[in-house]
Amino acid sequence: MKTFVIGIGGVTNGGKTTLAKNLQRRLPNCSVISQDAFFKPESEIDIDENGFLQYDVLEALNMEKMMSAISCWMENPGSSEGPAALESAQGVPVLIIEGFLLFNYKPLDTIWNRSYFLTVPYEECKRRRSTRVYEPPDPPGYFDGHVWPMYLKHRQEMNSSVTRNIGHSPGFFGVLKKCQSTLY
Repeated sequence: MKTFVIGIGGVTNGGKTTLAKNLQRRLPNCSVISQDAFFKPESEIDIDENGFLQYDVLEALNMEKMMSAISCWMENPGSSEGPAALESAQGVPVLIIEGFLLFNYKPLDTIWNRSYFLTVPYEECKRRRSTRVYEPPDPPGYFDGHVWPMYLKHRQEMNSSVTRNIGHSPGFFGVLKKCQSTLY
């Protein structure tokens, strides 16, 4: 069965989840897998020399479990009536995978039909981060001492190893338009 997989990566609090959920509402037969659902328990998260929990690294995520969820979706993209009925009734099944380190995890490189990287300026990212409630909560200085530096590091790594075409910040309607024109 033909499927279509969209990767939405980018900066923390950059709008990835909002975009994925909006696309899911507008695209028929669309599922979303969020990388945030695969964080390891706090007891398994390393602490850096500043005492900050290292959540903004691949090692803080159970990527094997995420890959398993993606494989399960690819094997049966969400229909109890069977793949043939699903494809004929609703078009090509779409999977959106969203997360802050998608494009730094090499096993995902081969699955994207389309990939997008969302960015927001430092000030806006910090403002958005300050309005969110995290468990455990961000300690003072966490954004500047860990979150933003790790984003810059991972973005540089991603940019230096990119062998695919990733669209940068087209905005919600730009991504929606590109996805719809590809699918229909």
